[in-house]
Amino acid sequence: MVQFLKIEEPPRAPVTVQGFALWQLGFRPFYLLASSFAAVSIALWALQFAGWLKGAYLRGPIWHAHEMLFGFTLAVVVGFLLTAGRNWSNRPTITGAPLAALAGLWLAGRVLVLTPWGWAAAIVNVAFPLAAALALGVPFFAARNKRNYFFVGLLVLLALAQLCVHLGELGVLRLPGWVGVQLGLDVVLFIMAVMGGRVIPMFTNNGVPGARATRRPWLEKTVLGSVLALLAADVLQLGGVGLALLCAFCALAQLARWWLWQPARTWRVPLVWVLQLAYLWIPVHLLLRSFAALGLVAPSVATHALTAGAIGGLVIGMMTRTARGHTGRPLRAGRADVACYVLLALAALLRVGLPLVAPAQTIHAVVAAATLWSAGFAVYAIAYWPVLTRPRLDGRPG
Repeated sequence: MVQFLKIEEPPRAPVTVQGFALWQLGFRPFYLLASSFAAVSIALWALQFAGWLKGAYLRGPIWHAHEMLFGFTLAVVVGFLLTAGRNWSNRPTITGAPLAALAGLWLAGRVLVLTPWGWAAAIVNVAFPLAAALALGVPFFAARNKRNYFFVGLLVLLALAQLCVHLGELGVLRLPGWVGVQLGLDVVLFIMAVMGGRVIPMFTNNGVPGARATRRPWLEKTVLGSVLALLAADVLQLGGVGLALLCAFCALAQLARWWLWQPARTWRVPLVWVLQLAYLWIPVHLLLRSFAALGLVAPSVATHALTAGAIGGLVIGMMTRTARGHTGRPLRAGRADVACYVLLALAALLRVGLPLVAPAQTIHAVVAAATLWSAGFAVYAIAYWPVLTRPRLDGRPG
């Protein structure tokens, strides 16, 4: 069981790695691309409002949602899976030219949605998660690593959700593109629930002596099953009281799970508390979504609890920890890491909290949160450029 949870590099014979190391392992290019894109996306958003990108295929809120989910978030998911997948399967994942080509496919998707070429943008963007699924599936199936086959299926589901967005925007489907966005968010929520359950208790116990974070098998099944039930409800377009009750149940299950991880004992260890704090946003999101289904809060508030809070926090926590672990650096947060954590935590709190208590201040909350979000990922991109582009400190491959 423990071997499947381990995501730091396993012991290997020392190997001297020379030269530019960006294409040595999946986390390197995709963490750098994702953080850079997160930092500049605010400028692109401003250009949209200023009318400078009038010919863009995707515009306005649908562009923002598509790019944050299928651009930024998906890049981090792919980078993480290609890295962890090598340890889970004990088989190599793509490096070098194939990895560069996959990164190029992702980058082409970011450019094409800003052009008038809608079909080209749709094809390239849907192709990216499918290509990533193939790259991940080859070592998994070769190693008969059945426990993690479902990650390949989840990447395919993200491709299908993205296809729904594009077919809706191109007028092929009568469903609005937002349906695909919601399905994509549900898949990412499931990924976070799976990986959070695998790594957060382990990191807590490894990083905080005496923490005694625990898991309950029946609760784990309840948490994951309830998220899948929510995905099914969104496929069926369930709403109203039924959706509110389901979301409330999911929130309580997630909160009970999180409490067993002993979050109160982690505040002295930034590499751990950032993950604990980020995961707390998941039950908050589900509770707010329950209220939104009853018309009590704006749906966008619930959505940003998931995206700015849970996704933003878990992404920055995992990007710092795994980048350190896979480059031979100490698993201790530096000043830049803590700055990233604080900036993104404040961004989420402002984006969700201020509109709840003072709806008239929503525009100010959006501007402030966007600035903090951009700054947080800019700090990561700058601080981790030498980490992600240079060989491991211990001379091992990866």
